[in-house]
Amino acid sequence: MNKKFEGKVAVVTGASSGIGKVTAQVFAREGSKVVVTTGTNIKGGEETVKLIKDAGGEAVFVKCDVSKEDEVEAMVQKCVEIYGRLDFAFNNAGVGPDGARYPVAPVAEYPEEAWRRMIDINLTGVFHCLKFEIRQMIKQKFGAIVNTASVGACRGNYGFSPYNASKSGLVYLSQAAAIENASHGIRINTILPGPTGRTSLMDNLSDTADRPDFENIVPLGRIAEPEEMAEAVMWLCSDAAAFITGLSMPVDGGLTIKPAF
Repeated sequence: MNKKFEGKVAVVTGASSGIGKVTAQVFAREGSKVVVTTGTNIKGGEETVKLIKDAGGEAVFVKCDVSKEDEVEAMVQKCVEIYGRLDFAFNNAGVGPDGARYPVAPVAEYPEEAWRRMIDINLTGVFHCLKFEIRQMIKQKFGAIVNTASVGACRGNYGFSPYNASKSGLVYLSQAAAIENASHGIRINTILPGPTGRTSLMDNLSDTADRPDFENIVPLGRIAEPEEMAEAVMWLCSDAAAFITGLSMPVDGGLTIKPAF
């Protein structure tokens, strides 16, 4: 079987569950060695590595809180120490309103600590990752990076102010990094996932009484599967997308183009 990423090395942050977990497995399926990272769910990260190894792939787990610059720098260094290079990065670690630690609440009532923590992970965390991933990729004169934003980057939602702010900021951070590094042979793109099953955000929303009726809201009439996000990431990292950088690609069943009325 032809594996398009044979001999390559990928880092996946937020790989303990949902989109990150599945994408790490798909990178491995395509022949890439994978550095699996997560900041808190250590058991989930180790399980991702086990799934990859059980399927015949190669992976290692590195604990990394992306909101802490020193941990991100150490994670990238560890990747290079173990595998010698870094070809792909999927900066996927993020958090969203869960009704508990990150409440669904209007701006006038939003707790500052929760606001700062979400910005630290969703936006500053990706800045940290880009900083050290790009430094390594410049040495190689090659690299492809995909960041996870959200359809929440395109419009505001009630009670989601820090999420909307962090994800929209991520879109423009990614564009700035893309234009800065195109001459180094590094491509940087962003996916904007719509509602996706088996993710912590969707699981938390499902536990609330006011969960939106996504199946009727999304034009294609269903929520996505994590595998569909993973395949979008694979395409953006592949040679098929070799002339694409700075793209913010909705993977949302048509949600972002749905008319308001």
